[in-house]
Amino acid sequence: MPVQREPWAIFKTVIALGLIVLCLWAAQWQYHRGVNRHARNTLIVNHIALTPTQLTKVMATPARYEWQSVKTSGEFNSKQQILLRNRYSDGVYGFEVLTLFTSLDSKRFWVDRGWVKAGVTATTPPAVTLPPQGTVEIMGRLRLDSSLPHGSFFALPSNGKGMVAELNAQSRFETENFYLDLLSGSDPALTPAVPAQLPELSDGPHMAYALQWLFFGGLIVYGRILIRRTR
Repeated sequence: MPVQREPWAIFKTVIALGLIVLCLWAAQWQYHRGVNRHARNTLIVNHIALTPTQLTKVMATPARYEWQSVKTSGEFNSKQQILLRNRYSDGVYGFEVLTLFTSLDSKRFWVDRGWVKAGVTATTPPAVTLPPQGTVEIMGRLRLDSSLPHGSFFALPSNGKGMVAELNAQSRFETENFYLDLLSGSDPALTPAVPAQLPELSDGPHMAYALQWLFFGGLIVYGRILIRRTR
């Protein structure tokens, strides 16, 4: 007796193959995300461990030295300060205080002087300590906009502009394309009570998700074989 073929067998097989391809693509995507995140975390750890250097030595190519501690001298402009919203410390809402800094070689850039707690109400300004006047030496981590999260709730808007561009637009200044997370300085008052936090250095669940998608693809293969045998 000839075997009767299921009318929709080919169609179901095509759907199964399509789902398998999607699972393989998702697994590969998660795998590469995990690899990239691990490489980023390794770079951060390695650069943080480097010996502090002079800012003038790395200013030409700041992207190569992001997260490394640098030293420079100059003056803060206490009249040019901006509060970066939606910043938290131990679950408490507050702001990052960014102050314009001009180095002795006339380079202007923003310095993140750390976190301050928000006022009691939305209309109450936070208590911000003014930086010392006159020439000071500071040490801070070299930072780029690429290391900050994007989105309406986060530090950067999702319009493609970086934080430096946003700060310059608000202050009507032109500065360098980097900023510093202040760590310490020649004046003890420069050491932030709550310095800018490092990003989470976990590799995340991407590798587990990649294996999960491969598992889903295997289930689809098994399910299709089981259905065919049942028929």
